[in-house]
Amino acid sequence: MIPTFFISHGGGPWPYVPQMRLMFIKSAQWMTDFAENLNAKPTAILSVTGHWEANEFSVSSALKPPMIYDYSGFPENTYKVKYSAPGSPPIAKKVVSLIESAAGMKCVEDSSRGFDHGTFVPLSLMYPNENIPVISFSIKNTYNPAEHIKIGESLKPLREEGVLIIGSGLSYHNLREFGSPEARKVSQTFESWLTQTIEKSPQERNDALTHWESAPSARKAHPQEDHLLPLMVVAGAAGKDMGKKIFQDDAMNVIMASYRFG
Repeated sequence: MIPTFFISHGGGPWPYVPQMRLMFIKSAQWMTDFAENLNAKPTAILSVTGHWEANEFSVSSALKPPMIYDYSGFPENTYKVKYSAPGSPPIAKKVVSLIESAAGMKCVEDSSRGFDHGTFVPLSLMYPNENIPVISFSIKNTYNPAEHIKIGESLKPLREEGVLIIGSGLSYHNLREFGSPEARKVSQTFESWLTQTIEKSPQERNDALTHWESAPSARKAHPQEDHLLPLMVVAGAAGKDMGKKIFQDDAMNVIMASYRFG
């Protein structure tokens, strides 16, 4: 069964801005080496992106997903970036079916949703050939961690079919504090708790993630949990697989960690 991952995707369109790419040089190398280290070609990729919030859990069903440049104030070239991987309407339908039957929750198809930077930034480095179908999946704007874990559990059968489930967010996401001395301390404290939590037994892990707000520096690290919730989906999809930290970057004076399950 193919592993599942939570990836700290970095800041904005960093691979396409030379001075930013230098800041994220470790992330760039890790993402470039990702496919070789995985040692298995996915049949498709389900990207659970913290940059797509919806009233109901939603999945992209576009055959040719457009680009979404969901950032501002960056150089002109970053608004011309293209990631041309196809979508997969059949897999989108299967996602809906799994969620409604196994989780008993509503999930809707969105035929117009494209690739936001939480999806195209890491995948442009991880799978630059653009030949693997990519399906985007939203978080739900109620931010209920238990719901997101349950949704992930329902998606686990996709892994048996070779679908790579990636949660794309950040282990630290406080935009007002990025770069400050306080941010580094907070990101270290929260990442330490998060890593210890990920490495627990699946039941303990999911219980702790459900109550993540009680973790040290939790709300200082995530004033809003949009970039943490993709981890909940991935942890649910991990099933009984154990998790571990597989990468850490120190860019922008904060610790940003990525995790693997299975």
